Amino acid sequence: MNLPDIQSFIPIVLQACVDASEAIMKVYETDFDLTRKLDGSPVTKADLESNALIQKALEQTKLPVIMEEIKNEPFETRKKWDTVWIVDPLDGTKEFIRKNGEFVVCIALVHKNQSIFGVIASPVKKKILFGGKGISATCISFNEVNQQETWIPIQAKDTVNNPLQIAGSRSHHSKNEESFNQKMRDTFGEIEFIQKGSALKFFDLALGTADVYPRFAPTMEWDIAAGQAIIESLGGSVNHVETDLPLTYNKENLLNPFFVVKTKAVIDRLKK
Repeated sequence: MNLPDIQSFIPIVLQACVDASEAIMKVYETDFDLTRKLDGSPVTKADLESNALIQKALEQTKLPVIMEEIKNEPFETRKKWDTVWIVDPLDGTKEFIRKNGEFVVCIALVHKNQSIFGVIASPVKKKILFGGKGISATCISFNEVNQQETWIPIQAKDTVNNPLQIAGSRSHHSKNEESFNQKMRDTFGEIEFIQKGSALKFFDLALGTADVYPRFAPTMEWDIAAGQAIIESLGGSVNHVETDLPLTYNKENLLNPFFVVKTKAVIDRLKK
């Protein structure tokens, strides 16, 4: 199967993100209940309503989906899919429950196991970040979704921040981070940290207010696939810690390996 026509999907996906975000915020502003999934992770009415809206919208593309809040097809079926949507209808449920605003909607298009288009929407900020193969990374407000003439592509920064800005998780930490941080100090000098929940960190990475994001704790494919497409469209990378190869998707096990996200400026600096 040839590369899909991503351009034709953009209006569908952007509108789905707006609709899902509005549904999420309606729940966010109430005293909502939460339940626990079999793995112990929390789920709310907002997760499920966002999931239903996005699933229905993506039916228009006639492509299969992998989503956090549905029972996904077995690998024997999935491995035959050349092209698939990978979706997290509410990334950062723990932050949503804490009501700190650090949650997003993530939608990625994967072709031959590579993430080729990604969209990340912040319901609180009413902003959408998107980009991919042949699609310039762009950040727009919700009210610009149908005003393509106002879209201005992001220009990747040429230089790293000083001090180097390392993005990290609000809720997940690991001992491996300190070793990585020391390597960054050895190379770049002084470092500072930006702590944020969810894939909201990719806004900082794409817009140049963060330089690198190491992740030495578990994530799933739907957490990172959208961000990878966006960062790669800006000349950055999302690579496996051990192999230094780009992450791949629609694997038998949907758990990601540990990885590091680097902006183009960091990659260029490390080449010197």
